[in-house]
Amino acid sequence: MASSGLGGIAEWATGLMETLGAPGAGIAVALENLFPPLPSEVILPLAGFTVSKGELVLWQVLLWTTVGSVIGALVLYGLGALLGRDRMHALVAKVPLVKSEDVRKTEAWFADHGRKTVFFGRMIPIFRSLISIPAGVERMPLVTFVVFTAMGSFIWNTLLVMGGYLLGEQWSLVETYVGVITYVVIGLVVLAVGAFVWKRLSERRKAPQG
Repeated sequence: MASSGLGGIAEWATGLMETLGAPGAGIAVALENLFPPLPSEVILPLAGFTVSKGELVLWQVLLWTTVGSVIGALVLYGLGALLGRDRMHALVAKVPLVKSEDVRKTEAWFADHGRKTVFFGRMIPIFRSLISIPAGVERMPLVTFVVFTAMGSFIWNTLLVMGGYLLGEQWSLVETYVGVITYVVIGLVVLAVGAFVWKRLSERRKAPQG
């Protein structure tokens, strides 16, 4: 597997796959879950390109990358469970403009929609990793968490691996397309946070001064 011309993360992932094969791709994805700056939109298409060259087996890549996704998610789930609701509330209480009422509403929403959140969150850039923490805080049933994480991860991994497989030498185009989605998600989050802060500041201005 030639790694010339590949930079940084791609070259690192290439080295793992050269050394360990499909399990190397799984390790890279597990680390990507723990450290979001490691982009799956580079690792997975690169693995697909490697499959197209006959150097890896497709089903093995999909299996190991899904296993890696679940392992990384379980570590963050454990972090959320260790943090717990009380510690989370204590940390939130120190954050300006955030009310305990908002946290309770979020907990209720997650309790009602936790499964869907974990499933679809695995296919949304940025939130793929972070969604595991509130799942742990809320002690989402572990089997349910693993099943929905595995299902969502398998779909995401398959899309990106097959993109790299079909594009061949142009596998890096997948990163460009996913990057557009990422910017859209970031834009929506920024708008939501801006609206939240504006609402809180407005409430403070309207509140009677004691």
